[in-house]
Amino acid sequence: MTREELLTAYQDIHVVKHPFVKHKLTSLRDKNTSTREFRMLVEELGTLIGYEATRDLETIDVEVETPLEKAMCPVLKGKKLCIVTIMRAGNGLAEGVLKLSPSARVGHVGLYRDPETKQPVEYYLKMPHSVNERTIIVVDPMLATGNSAIMAIDKMKEMGAKDIRFICLFAAPEGIEAFKEAHPDVAMYIGSIDRGLDDHAYIRPGVGDAGDRIYGTR
Repeated sequence: MTREELLTAYQDIHVVKHPFVKHKLTSLRDKNTSTREFRMLVEELGTLIGYEATRDLETIDVEVETPLEKAMCPVLKGKKLCIVTIMRAGNGLAEGVLKLSPSARVGHVGLYRDPETKQPVEYYLKMPHSVNERTIIVVDPMLATGNSAIMAIDKMKEMGAKDIRFICLFAAPEGIEAFKEAHPDVAMYIGSIDRGLDDHAYIRPGVGDAGDRIYGTR
């Protein structure tokens, strides 16, 4: 599907159009952006897009005492959020989302892409308790084939998670289509839908390997 067809077919694909998001995504694309700046930008974008992904969280009113009087004021309802990072590139994005909710729980899913099959291979999984009672926000900077995100969310659902959202910075149409076929109930919050994948399953124009650029590795 094209970008326009995807947005028409699925109502819960949210491309964040804020000017700061657009500006920072462009800075990420620049091959001359330093490792330090790249890491900072990813974190900042995690906060900006995380704000959109949590816009509809439920609240309840509780009584608080201000310096002047008692008042009924809103607080988040239910258990604390759980931010799930798809390692390793997702870690930088998760730090940005955590700025919105510093007391959130954090889960880790370790996946790497087999260079031959292009399929994800799990090497680590650690989650907080009561996943089924929390809003789960899965984060990964890149959605290329979609296979890693699909597998990570498969794991969340196996643990009983029901309210799951996914955040990424750059996505290929092929990855979005595969993701929505596997998880039509999971809302997506995306910085940019790029042109597509090359023969090595890299997003074009993209940013290259986000994990390598965050951590200064090759």
